[in-house]
Amino acid sequence: MHFYSDASQTGRLFPGTSNSMEPLKLDLSFDAVSALLALGDVLDGKRNLIVESSGSTGTPKEIVLTSQALNKAAMASATRLGGHGQWLLALPITYVAGAMVLVRSLLADSQPVVLNTNVPFTAEGFHRTASFMTAERRYTSLVPAQLERLASELKTVPGLLQTLKRFTAILVGGQAAKLKTVDNLRSQGVNIVLTYGSAETCGGIVYDGVPLDGYHVSVLNDGRIKIDEHITNDLGEFVEGKLVVKGRIDRVINSGGHKLSLEMVETWTQSQASVVDAVAVATKHPEFGEAFVCFYTQNSDWQLDTSRAALALGIVAKSGHWKKIDKIPTLPNGKPDLQFLTLQANNFGDSLG
Repeated sequence: MHFYSDASQTGRLFPGTSNSMEPLKLDLSFDAVSALLALGDVLDGKRNLIVESSGSTGTPKEIVLTSQALNKAAMASATRLGGHGQWLLALPITYVAGAMVLVRSLLADSQPVVLNTNVPFTAEGFHRTASFMTAERRYTSLVPAQLERLASELKTVPGLLQTLKRFTAILVGGQAAKLKTVDNLRSQGVNIVLTYGSAETCGGIVYDGVPLDGYHVSVLNDGRIKIDEHITNDLGEFVEGKLVVKGRIDRVINSGGHKLSLEMVETWTQSQASVVDAVAVATKHPEFGEAFVCFYTQNSDWQLDTSRAALALGIVAKSGHWKKIDKIPTLPNGKPDLQFLTLQANNFGDSLG
């Protein structure tokens, strides 16, 4: 195989690559080539892969993935997408979504194209790197923040829309994507596939609400989603045969005896005029026990009107606060840094308005 990157990269083989029994944990010292070589041993069953959970809601934990699990997830994905193809790597390989792009490339025996993930993601960089793709079937995997950046610069980066339309599928996962952005891109001919999964399931194994072949997904009596034998911390339900993820069970607040999902707060806020992004976190409330602060960004100076939020979200919204910020802080994998925002929210105290 040959590899293209939009910036020169140097790296080394993982210490202990010669030891076929030592688990592999990809870190920032790996470039795509050395990672692919090491992952080849994993897929051959010579060693296991260790990945970390995102850590967006707590301390990251290490998860062991076997050759069987990785092969199953990658093959099921190819089957659902209609066949193997060439992949563009736009996510850090230290997380499962990025590692799975390389796993799929290995199984497809296809040359991956590599975006330099050590620098901030830009639409121009993505467009330039995608121009080096040569296969008929083209894929990439993104987080919602990256999709938002691409959507916001369709008119400023010449040819970007055509580049996006050339992808056979663009997988988007890791957290809930803004539906108005997804709908807008789909209406212009971009094939967005919304995925759901976790590090324990080798990334997304539910595509647009439908589990991949070979996976059994159910919803327990308490609302938690169960994938095969893995019980997640996510709440969901089946609507017309498709899984709808309602949010994490640890992101539901209880305010004065009334419960509210923070994801619902984010979705409502994102639906408001001129709002670009929104992230809600739980805070302490002296009277009701819990409340929330929803941080949001806008593309204009239009004042956000939250007076009708309670009609959509319930009475808990009346004890919540909204705060405009310039940029949502994120983790290296592109997910919002919920721990940092929670700390900020609880430090605001009575200054919130």
